[in-house]
Amino acid sequence: MIVSGGEALVDLVPAESDPDLLVPRLGGGPYNVALAAGRLGVPTALLSRLSTDRFGDALVARLAASGVDTSMLQRGPEPTTLAVVALDESGAARYSFYTEGTADRLVADPGPLPADTRILSLGTLGMVLEPGVSAYESVLHREAARGVLTALDPNIRADMIDDGDAYRERFASWLPSVRLLKVSDDDAEWLTGGGSAASAAETWLDAGVDAVVLTRGGDGLSVFTADGEVAQVPAADVPVADTIGAGDTVQGALLAWLADRGVTNLAAMTPDAWKQALAYASRAAGVTVSRNGAEPPTSNELTEGQNASV
Repeated sequence: MIVSGGEALVDLVPAESDPDLLVPRLGGGPYNVALAAGRLGVPTALLSRLSTDRFGDALVARLAASGVDTSMLQRGPEPTTLAVVALDESGAARYSFYTEGTADRLVADPGPLPADTRILSLGTLGMVLEPGVSAYESVLHREAARGVLTALDPNIRADMIDDGDAYRERFASWLPSVRLLKVSDDDAEWLTGGGSAASAAETWLDAGVDAVVLTRGGDGLSVFTADGEVAQVPAADVPVADTIGAGDTVQGALLAWLADRGVTNLAAMTPDAWKQALAYASRAAGVTVSRNGAEPPTSNELTEGQNASV
């Protein structure tokens, strides 16, 4: 089973009919990762704390409808986190968050995860906002120590990080417990203060990470291991409605591919296997960006799309 830990929230996005109007869409990075993996048919659970308000109920219902196990969810009366989304001319999203006193940041350490947990994925605001980040940090180190394949997508929201240097130091402390690190090119630039992604990947691998997956938007995906940049794939050639949830879909689909094949040792993966995994994740993200909001595809949609392109 894949366990995705972190926030679930509501995105307020421009309406298709009138960009000056905002409509609610259910989301949050780790939430979208769980949706993507669950819709692709892999046993998946979300570890988070959700409000008992109407948004929280809707978030839970959508998880269940997507095949995601909701038994690890904590509930509370605090409000749901909100994110106001602005889209530029290319459909790229910028976010303003409202997180004061919200439910997801108050998640408690659940103790050891279920015995059938094979992959743990963490990231975004869940690894920024206290007291939640301390809880997830404990889960990360504990599950890594017992051999779970751990994945991290920092998905940097710089406006939510009060002290960049302190965050970067804490981020570095997680790396010995992280097997798979997924970052965007923007993430890599922010984390390194403007350094190249290739040199950053080398530093992170030296710190203990087994593989660094880099997303480059329209320029596709690549992966770095101890052998260097071992695989690259192009982005899906599709019309882009918006990019909300694209990186989350990459993470969810990549983890689903690994889980479906029982991969537990990333260091043993061949370049060809990595290329297959990245191509699968790229196709999934292509479906997500082709429609409004974070709507990851089902396994049937991916299969139908692949058959249609043959």
